Amino acid sequence: MKDLSIYIHIPFCKEKCYYCDFLSFRRGEDYFEDYIKALLNEIDIFANTYKNIYKIKTIFIGGGTPSILPTGYIGKVMDKLFSCFFIEDDAECTIEANPGTLTYDKINHYKQNGINRISLGLQAYQNYILKNIGRIHTKEEFLKNYELIRKVGFNNVNVDIMFSLPNQTLEDFNYTINKIKSLDVEHISVYSLILEENTKFYDMYKKGEFVEVDEKLDRKFYHNAIDNLTNYGYNMYEISNFSKKGKECKHNIVYWERGEYVGFGLGASSLLEEKRIKNTENISEYIKGNNKKEIEELSLEDRQSEFMFLGLRMNKGISKHKFYDIFNQDIKDVYGKQIDRLILDKLIIEDGDNIKLSKKGLDLANTVFVEFI
Repeated sequence: MKDLSIYIHIPFCKEKCYYCDFLSFRRGEDYFEDYIKALLNEIDIFANTYKNIYKIKTIFIGGGTPSILPTGYIGKVMDKLFSCFFIEDDAECTIEANPGTLTYDKINHYKQNGINRISLGLQAYQNYILKNIGRIHTKEEFLKNYELIRKVGFNNVNVDIMFSLPNQTLEDFNYTINKIKSLDVEHISVYSLILEENTKFYDMYKKGEFVEVDEKLDRKFYHNAIDNLTNYGYNMYEISNFSKKGKECKHNIVYWERGEYVGFGLGASSLLEEKRIKNTENISEYIKGNNKKEIEELSLEDRQSEFMFLGLRMNKGISKHKFYDIFNQDIKDVYGKQIDRLILDKLIIEDGDNIKLSKKGLDLANTVFVEFI
């Protein structure tokens, strides 16, 4: 049986954060029951064809805010997955959660139904910053929920934090990092604010209601995070992700290494048999079972390109031997000019079998990636 990862999309939030352009809806309680029924049906349809082909190595329930669902719904989804697929004993099973949406019973329900990793969206430790970016919780609620997660017995927790937020100072950001470190969390994801169209922040920016952080300060935030977390013992294994040894997010590594995965739910994406597949984003049609999928057949050039720009996100970079094993071509025959130019510009480093981003390349990662697109 081949390895497969599963993503489950829950597109509901209590409120929409000002920076968020993900496929999600404010509230949505009227949809909960019908959406979960449609989701379970989609899983059944896929399993009828593929359940004897794949074994499941990771599950990731994201959104949206999956933890907004009342206790019981996530159990139904996990029951369906366990009944339809062979799930490995050590499979990593993650759920995203927002502080303020968790209770002891809900967290315990997750654990009893096979979930063993929780990803908490904190973003900042200052309540005034949380309010300014449209978060629904306070730092106090975060701490209360974190304590409950530990009390239930979870030993694999990620915390998301953000930088370059409006009116956020370096001192604010470092204080947030230091507070999270003091909690001894296993994994920390660190993201820069990106202004996306069709978000409240984008509209506010266009109206001149706040000034975007300049690139120099943005890089100061980023390097502060790298220095602070790596000096404390966290391993920076990907551009935005830091973990204790053995606590890297296995699910996300599947994406970066182009492993196969299937996405269930509204707008969810899959990579199967060298096809990229995307579900409908129309919730009414999805609930009716009319899941019109977009399917893109990946050419050899597409696959090689993805191998490079996704793999280079990881700190270890990409393997030249693995490129040859997969594509039966020497990497220098395909990308020799790009590699030589990027080495000359000190954006990448050739380290034995590996090619990886330099420190300068981390700051100019998109410049590197575009060379392979």
